[in-house]
Amino acid sequence: MTTRNPEATGPENLQKLHDDLSDVWGNPRGLKALTIVNHTTLGLRFMVTGMAFFLIGGILAMLIRTQIATPDQNFLTPDIYSQVTTMHGTVMMFLFAIPILEGLAIYMIPKMIGARDLVCPRLTALGYWCYLFGGIILSFSMVIEMAPNSGWFMYTPLSSSEYSPGLGSDFWLLGITFVEISALSAGVELVVSILRTRTQGMALHKMPLFAWYILAMALMIVVGFPPLILGSILLELERAVGMPFFEVAGGGDPVLWQHLFWLFGHPEVYIIFLPAAGIVSTIIPVFAGRPIVGYGWVVFAITVMGFISFGLWVHHMFTVGIPQLAQAFFSAASMLVAIPTGIQIFAWLATLWLGKPKMKLPMLWIVGFLVIFVCGGLTGVMLALVPFNWQVHDTHFVVAHMHYVLVGGMLFPLMAGIYYWLPLFSGRMPSETIGKWGFWLVFIGFNATFLIMHWTGLLGMPRRVYTYDTGFGWDIFNLLSSVGSFVMSAGFAMVLIDIALHFRYGKPAKTNPWNADTLEWANQLPPSPYNFVSLPSVETRHPLWEYPELPQQMQEGKHGLAAAEHGRRELWGTDPLTGKVREVIHLPGNSWWPLFAAMALAVVCISLLLRWYPLAGVGVLIAIGFLLRWSWENGAHPKAAPDAKVMPGDPPLHSRTMDGPGLWAMTTAMIANGSFFLSYLFGWFYLWTVSPGWRMPDASPLSLVALVVAGVALLGGSALMESSVSKLRKQQDSGLAMRLYGAAILGALQFALILWVMWRADLAVTETSHDAILMVGLYYALLHSALGAVISLLQGMRVGYRYVGVHAPFEPVVVAYFWRYNAVVFWILIVALAVLPRVIGS
Repeated sequence: MTTRNPEATGPENLQKLHDDLSDVWGNPRGLKALTIVNHTTLGLRFMVTGMAFFLIGGILAMLIRTQIATPDQNFLTPDIYSQVTTMHGTVMMFLFAIPILEGLAIYMIPKMIGARDLVCPRLTALGYWCYLFGGIILSFSMVIEMAPNSGWFMYTPLSSSEYSPGLGSDFWLLGITFVEISALSAGVELVVSILRTRTQGMALHKMPLFAWYILAMALMIVVGFPPLILGSILLELERAVGMPFFEVAGGGDPVLWQHLFWLFGHPEVYIIFLPAAGIVSTIIPVFAGRPIVGYGWVVFAITVMGFISFGLWVHHMFTVGIPQLAQAFFSAASMLVAIPTGIQIFAWLATLWLGKPKMKLPMLWIVGFLVIFVCGGLTGVMLALVPFNWQVHDTHFVVAHMHYVLVGGMLFPLMAGIYYWLPLFSGRMPSETIGKWGFWLVFIGFNATFLIMHWTGLLGMPRRVYTYDTGFGWDIFNLLSSVGSFVMSAGFAMVLIDIALHFRYGKPAKTNPWNADTLEWANQLPPSPYNFVSLPSVETRHPLWEYPELPQQMQEGKHGLAAAEHGRRELWGTDPLTGKVREVIHLPGNSWWPLFAAMALAVVCISLLLRWYPLAGVGVLIAIGFLLRWSWENGAHPKAAPDAKVMPGDPPLHSRTMDGPGLWAMTTAMIANGSFFLSYLFGWFYLWTVSPGWRMPDASPLSLVALVVAGVALLGGSALMESSVSKLRKQQDSGLAMRLYGAAILGALQFALILWVMWRADLAVTETSHDAILMVGLYYALLHSALGAVISLLQGMRVGYRYVGVHAPFEPVVVAYFWRYNAVVFWILIVALAVLPRVIGS
């Protein structure tokens, strides 16, 4: 295999190579900057936007501490205080913590794994615009004093129409769902990019630890976010239409919301912690001057922590009346998670012990993290004990613990990472003096704020109260906590001022200023839009330590894909385990479609808020149109691959194979879809077996015959898709278009039959949760049948345009995967909704 372009390495050709790469990968200016899909720019946009929301959340925190600094305060009214506390938690968890960490991952991962960009760059752009618009919509609720006031967890029935009749809860439900589209987009993107675009030779066990942490985080997002998306949809349907999913009188159960929320909420704690721990595992070896101790054990701990975190959601529900056996199980699981956490902490300490640590500014934040996070972990083990949890569950003790774990476990490592990678962002070194002042103010202020809150909690002060009487012994502690919070705020202000000044006055950084070991420091400072002139072959975990000359060689074009005159954005497509090169992936360029699609979805969100349902329907159709038009410029389309030729000895373009990254993206997206579907089944069976007011009719209202016929049509369409793929593997494409059109017709037949079942059932969706949840399941099937028919129809049309065929067989493979998923899920739905009720009854 060709790993370099000899012609590009000569000095006479090197400048031309740089110019060609800049022409292909360069970012436009002016209004067209809105079309940028480059991961470096989008990662920075995520981080800057996340920091803006951090400032908003910090201001809200200061309002909270001002209100409860002394007894009998009237600085805020009770309703405004409830809005402020709800939005503080919401902004910090949904609009700051996850997006800024995803932004850092989007920025760093391609540079760390030796790639030029993420594998689905337009998906990243869509994710950013959805995040921005969703955050703006949610924040706007505060401007008009209609913010949600039911807590950032939105427990029912407090968040239902009876107790929250305004638009506050709707802002939360629709805004957060919009934002979570962004998180899922980034999750899919990061999973596929890490698994399929590592540079040549970077086997999975040679991957930087930060990439392992981000891979675990992204997979957890893919699995963990759909339950909350389902819960948000159900609660919004209850508020807008009257479907009683969480109303006991209609057969629902408010505890179902808690299950769906914490199925997301507890994994989210580790989704936030894992990338922060990845920063720690990256920085400590650099400043200790040696490889991390126990690389394999750390990877094991990451994996175990990811799995265990999904079995802890009831940890937050010990006081709602769950059975004692469940309490014992989840209590043990909550303590068990301390084992993988402890493995990582001991690996970090051992690395420092065996190395020669240099106490530079990033390491100062790491030491602060270790102190605070260990303390937070100890109180976490205390809260895992059910009797103790019962006593302090609704007090400031829990608030203090959460901030020790989340702020200490996420924000301190994040600040360490920002200071560590600042030279990569700007080409300048941070200020040690101002940075240290900022650290000590934050560290002292943080502990003064939240260590004292443990004591007020143990003294019985409830959380979420807007004022309190004097005489309980809380007065002095609350005042000290509030003073500490302002000290901490001053520290963060100093840090932000330091970072802002650094971009203008910072000392210029030399290449690899920290003497780091990973590939991101092989970039120019700051990096070019294409990251690397050539993509190296890497057989070690520490390429820059073992091959110090590698950055220079890469910049001179002495490695792979050192050509750009074909006009394509290229990177290696490698084997997910071994890192062996399998294809050349050509990426789409800058585009308006992600922005247009996100704007259409924003119109849908706003229309639903205002109950303008016809406009919302129009917005949905426009968004679908933009997304389909976006998908048309793909694969062998001239705008996607203007020239299909590759260098002699290099593998083919991914669109000319049957295992490109789009297949992995579809598979990952279907994992998220499956998580959503399993959450729906959980809700169905939970209400069926637990809800005290559940009412199931003696005879199922669904036509089993029609559903079975629809399932047979679906199997027929899936068989046609499998036949198409099989023939393409045999280099045969005769009759391909007809088979694709046939699948589309069968998908349309399934769609029509589901519509008939829905009409024939005459469900009373506003009277019983049984009928309401049946309707949601039928709509889920209806949407998938319509999507299967449309994408199959488009595939048939693309055959006519010669975008699909033996020469470009990739896309039908991706569509066939969707049909497989649809077939499996629809038959499970038939059994769950139409067969089991007939067999078991109510």
